[in-house]
Amino acid sequence: MKVSPAEPFQLIYSLYQHEFLGYLLESFVIQLDDKGRLSYRHQNISSKNAEEFSSVMDDTDFELIKIMDSMQQESVIKHFEKKKMKPDEFFLKIYHKEKGNKDLQQQIEVYLERRRAKILGMLSGKNLYEMGRDGEPAWKQIEVCEEKATVLFHFRRNEENTHYFPTIKHYEEKIDWQYKGAYIVCKQPAYMVVEDKLLSFEKEVDGNKLKPFLNKKFIVIPKKVEETYYQKFVSQLVAQFDVYAKGFDIVTETHTPVPVLKISELAEAKQPSLSLFGGPDEGGVATQEAPAGKIVFDISFRYGPYTYRADNGKRVSVSMEKKGDNYTFHRVRRNLDQERALLEEMRGMGWNFRNGRYSTPKTTAFGLLALHRETLEAKGLVIEQAGSSEKRYFLGDTSLEIEVRENIDWFDIYAVVKFGDYEIPFKELRKLMLKGNPEIKLPSGEVAVIPETWFTEYSELFAFMEEAQNAEGEFALKKHHLALVKDLENGNLAKVSMSRKLERLREFDKIEDRPVPQGFKGELRPYQKAGYNWMSFLNEYNFGGCLADDMGLGKTVQTLAMLQGQKENGAENASLLVMPTSLIYNWEREASRFTPDLKVFTYTGTNRDKNIETFEGYDLILTSYGIVRLDAEILQGYYFNYIILDESQAIKNPTSNIAKAVRKLASRRRLILTGTPLENSTMDLWSQMSFVNPGLLGTQRFFRDEFLNPIEKKKDEKKTGKLYSIIKPFIMRRHKSQVATELPEKVENVQYSTMTEEQAKEYEEAKQYYRDQIVEHMEQNTLKDNQFLLLQGLTKLRQLANHPGMSDEEYEGGSGKMEDMLHMLENAIREDHKILIFSSFVKHLKLVSAELKKKGYEFAYLDGSTRDRQGEVERFQEDSNLKIFLISLKAGGLGLNLTQADYVFLLDPWWNPAIEAQAVDRAHRIGQKNKVFTYKFITKNTVEEKILALQEKKKQLAADLITTEESFVKNLTKEHIISLLE
Repeated sequence: MKVSPAEPFQLIYSLYQHEFLGYLLESFVIQLDDKGRLSYRHQNISSKNAEEFSSVMDDTDFELIKIMDSMQQESVIKHFEKKKMKPDEFFLKIYHKEKGNKDLQQQIEVYLERRRAKILGMLSGKNLYEMGRDGEPAWKQIEVCEEKATVLFHFRRNEENTHYFPTIKHYEEKIDWQYKGAYIVCKQPAYMVVEDKLLSFEKEVDGNKLKPFLNKKFIVIPKKVEETYYQKFVSQLVAQFDVYAKGFDIVTETHTPVPVLKISELAEAKQPSLSLFGGPDEGGVATQEAPAGKIVFDISFRYGPYTYRADNGKRVSVSMEKKGDNYTFHRVRRNLDQERALLEEMRGMGWNFRNGRYSTPKTTAFGLLALHRETLEAKGLVIEQAGSSEKRYFLGDTSLEIEVRENIDWFDIYAVVKFGDYEIPFKELRKLMLKGNPEIKLPSGEVAVIPETWFTEYSELFAFMEEAQNAEGEFALKKHHLALVKDLENGNLAKVSMSRKLERLREFDKIEDRPVPQGFKGELRPYQKAGYNWMSFLNEYNFGGCLADDMGLGKTVQTLAMLQGQKENGAENASLLVMPTSLIYNWEREASRFTPDLKVFTYTGTNRDKNIETFEGYDLILTSYGIVRLDAEILQGYYFNYIILDESQAIKNPTSNIAKAVRKLASRRRLILTGTPLENSTMDLWSQMSFVNPGLLGTQRFFRDEFLNPIEKKKDEKKTGKLYSIIKPFIMRRHKSQVATELPEKVENVQYSTMTEEQAKEYEEAKQYYRDQIVEHMEQNTLKDNQFLLLQGLTKLRQLANHPGMSDEEYEGGSGKMEDMLHMLENAIREDHKILIFSSFVKHLKLVSAELKKKGYEFAYLDGSTRDRQGEVERFQEDSNLKIFLISLKAGGLGLNLTQADYVFLLDPWWNPAIEAQAVDRAHRIGQKNKVFTYKFITKNTVEEKILALQEKKKQLAADLITTEESFVKNLTKEHIISLLE
């Protein structure tokens, strides 16, 4: 029977009992008669049509209706049964007496109880009725009582048994509820209907504790089960509710809580321990087994003679005591607020308790104790050791005092190690730490654990220092570790005595100014003069260095000035300068121009005299990396004044033959020159810096664990800062924008091109093929084993974005990029500009050269196979009619001076922006007088656009250290790869 919302009506909630689901509630609207009374016209409503009757509803009503909808049998069946099933079929299947699903019945009951409790708690002020058997929703009104009732449980113990029953009071008056037709609507917490009133209870009484007494006066507990019943059941009641007892005692006690932290060892299988700092074999594996295992912390609270675990969150705890035939229940009220406050404070310190327990490696555990023990003991915390008495841990104060004093060629290290009153030899501590063994046995028999902070804060010091030979202290540290020493001093980790003169090495602007050598012909710019001063300072202190200025800032000139200074200061032996073959002519020419007094010998060619005696009388030997690799054994017989590596990224791989060869050469000093000391990985830096200052960055294993992995895999900014601090004094790095202010403006542009129709078709087919292949490998987790597939796919797509003719010689279609580039080239030539055209693909340059020949343009050309590099450079620089120079990005990215060009075309983006920047610097360098325009050609809707975006994201490592990385393909994430192929 429909209810009209246009006429007076009332919203009610009706309570009824379902055969299987227990008590449920439904919402109804009932039409009112002309006297305002409920009529027989009523309508069941749900969330679907409740809005029609919203005039008498508030937010609580809408919420109640929504919850009641979820309790109806149709909703319950839909929630617990995946396939469509009729109610009779469902209930017969689930609630069958013999074959029913007891587990699912329990799940349904929990589902409904949660909703009953929520609904009943929201009914205050609402119209609640009991439904009649005929389905009349407003059969009998139930008063919803706001005042909660109280329950008192009575126990009367006599010689034969114990009687147990509850009494209920409401508004302080006892209610007669037994044998009165009362019923429990909800059990947890209990809601009871008695004499048309809905009662709720203080202390959230469980309805199951009241239900047995609806039609029973009391329960009898036989004498034979008395103790068990008291222990399991009565103790719980005494803890949670009000209990009146005769025949046994209930004592309420109050105590101040005392927190107790128990320490025990969680033993684990012993394993070979990896040394924190590596070893002579660089593998870092300790030769003996270090004690494994963790420490377990258990937190509990002691109230007088009673102790409660922290994970027991009962506000009142009860302990039963039996003496003879008498029982006493000790009721202890706990201060949970105080307990939780302490636990929260300890979590903030690093104790990550779960269920009152926290396990962690020993060094971390005792590091926490050492750091916070005094604070916690001041708060009353008691520390105890549990477990076997055979092994007792030292829990007292620990201290490590280190003093560093500057000596002539090294730093002397002094240290005092104390565990309580026991002083331990520093040598013994270091030996244990290098083996990864954190335990020291004290004279008292106790075992002291080395704090974790010692491993982290002193890791570099322990890795780099050496046992004293001539030093005064127990250990010595090489002078080139001065940055580490300053960091120890700044962190209050060591007392340091160092000369002000040595400290100035970390402050380039305060290094002593030195006169330019008399035999140097030319003028050093201010920043070049600063570089010369810095190299002179390094020489004075026996340090090697890395001159890593931007391309075009004159690393050659600064180095020649230093070498001229060496000659004038009486250097006896020749210096060796190693470089790519293509740069030898450039060094010969620059040396004759700026340092004509230097006697230069070029040690190259197949017919070279392989005799080091020919070096006598010369100041500078020029040779190539290839010659050094071939003649390594011969060159090892000469003691050079300086060994200088130009474009030193050639030794970035420490396991390469050339890296091994140059490390074996003997010299008084070492210097490297490069614009990009870090290309592929942070390990590039280790290889080069370990060449100039052996031991500066520790062993290869130590460097990988302490710096490379944290920096590259975890993006650890602290480690990045630490590494930068160590290398900073020995790297001179100036950017062009900082110092070469006299250079003309450089204007950078991105030129977007659209693929031709034929080109786009080829690209889409290749993209789909490689995307399917690569995604399949990623799903099978085999992509890392198939890096070649990824590189092959990306290379193919880059070629197609440039010109499909690069991969398909029979392709006869066009290329949008080629058309745009030729159009811009013709315009630039008409305006009398000279243009450098770079590509990372030689095939691309060949296609461009073919087009230029068709149009009758003359051009210079250089790739890796060009023999007369210098001839091509001079032809372009000196011939005003020659406007175009085609250059391979890798072959022409260094050692070229092309200041006649003022336009630079970059035909295809490379992963590393620094490689592109080097190409641009062929024109934008000292000597350039014109504004330089660069154009980077990008084909729209291709992998090139994605590469451009990734370039920006991959600069952080370089910016944080010193320069940029070359290839980050191996570091691409799954998301990056997918985005490249979309």
